Amino acid sequence: MSTPTRITHLIDGRPWTGTAERTSPVYNPATGEQTGALDLASAALVGDVVKSAAAAWEGWADASLAKRSGVLFAFRELLNERKEEIAALITAEHGKVLSDALGEVTRGLEVAEFACGIPHLLRGGFSENASTNVDVYSIRQPLGVVAVISPFNFPAMVPMWFIPIAIACGNAVVLKPSEKDPSAALAVAALWKEAGLPDGVMQVVNGDKEAVDALLTHPDVKSVSFVGSTPIAKYVYETGTAHGKRVQALGGAKNHMLVLPDADLDLAADAAVNAGFGSAGERCMAISALVAVEPIADELISKIKDRMGKLVTGDGTRGCDMGPLVTSQHRDKVTSYLDAGVAEGATLVVDGREAEFESDGEGYFLAPTLFDNVKPGMSLYDDEIFGPVLSVVRVHSYDEGLELINSNPYGNGTAIFTNDGGAARKFQRHVQVGMVGVNVPIPVPVSYYSFGGWKNSLFGDTHAHGMEGVHFFTRGKVVTSRWLDPSHGGLNLGFPQND
Repeated sequence: MSTPTRITHLIDGRPWTGTAERTSPVYNPATGEQTGALDLASAALVGDVVKSAAAAWEGWADASLAKRSGVLFAFRELLNERKEEIAALITAEHGKVLSDALGEVTRGLEVAEFACGIPHLLRGGFSENASTNVDVYSIRQPLGVVAVISPFNFPAMVPMWFIPIAIACGNAVVLKPSEKDPSAALAVAALWKEAGLPDGVMQVVNGDKEAVDALLTHPDVKSVSFVGSTPIAKYVYETGTAHGKRVQALGGAKNHMLVLPDADLDLAADAAVNAGFGSAGERCMAISALVAVEPIADELISKIKDRMGKLVTGDGTRGCDMGPLVTSQHRDKVTSYLDAGVAEGATLVVDGREAEFESDGEGYFLAPTLFDNVKPGMSLYDDEIFGPVLSVVRVHSYDEGLELINSNPYGNGTAIFTNDGGAARKFQRHVQVGMVGVNVPIPVPVSYYSFGGWKNSLFGDTHAHGMEGVHFFTRGKVVTSRWLDPSHGGLNLGFPQND
């Protein structure tokens, strides 16, 4: 076994050279081998980083929109050039297959492309002669130092939901990535310096609860963006807002896919497998509850089972369909729901523990698993399992299915599969969920729309990226002005240029 590689913070544009009092192991989940030793930041180090970011922010906030967009374009090009390298780091520490990891980086890249348009996105309004010789106009200005706390399941994409927009808006960013798979986030963060971003505007501190609490309570951190489980999201929101911060905390999910009797069942079966088992089900937008309106459940389950039999689970570098779960502890937690489901009366149709896995080591594997006859009140239904476990819930009408979805405490994502346009329109109007797919199983919005759920899936009023992201990372200001005498700027016949 090789010696684990040291993984450390990125401070003022370079790796930290200090000595960590505490470290955390990083594993390859396909083999179970420890590959890294991660330095964990103390509260004192977090304070030093925030101080450095605050000092760097002043100059960056004064940079022109032309300068900022130039850095964004350069970053976009660098990320596009290195996306295969970033994807490999994701697979090595998270476990998802390479194609899925590359897709994650590409979706993050789309947000960087959106942020390249920051001169237009920050354009204010102007009203001439709102009163006699009085003009009124609006501007948006950066917040200062902002914190991003990202989860393990999308170690590159989720930070990029926030960071490009925050930087484009003129803020300085302190990122705290997941301690389970930090290397992809660190590699992406290092590209900012190469793109021309001044040192200190983009910093990375690795850590656990101590680092998180230090960011949530530091007076110079003006906002916090978080993605993770609902209990932690609620804690982040309550702690951050109690310390005067603007907070967007995206929590957990229990996403339903409602299949009506008129739906194309082959399309629905493909979608259920893709959305239920992609990334080993470790997606906040994964479909975990398939709501089948009778009499189609038996036929649909048969089609899903047939497709599941063709999937290969194993090392994400081998061209398998699904990789391992991120840690052994998480794998064991997910598998505990299988015995619980049987004990509570659900029917175990496909048991993922019985599969063979394509891997050389003792990885953290669980193959796709399917349950039937799942009902509210069962842990399979009530809990966010965050693994490759798909539960089929049978209902007898559209109205029963809609009520089931709306009564769930989560409201992140949902989908309806039908060929009835009226039913689809009615569903998108009345379902109490933040992101809705019509014959689309994973309705993650494109970058110029915003990502976020309802109910216990979001704490705070602002969703990620899109124009809501721009508004989150800026403050509005309205200026009322009167100039009694015209000014004269002198003669200059040259063509005006942005600078």
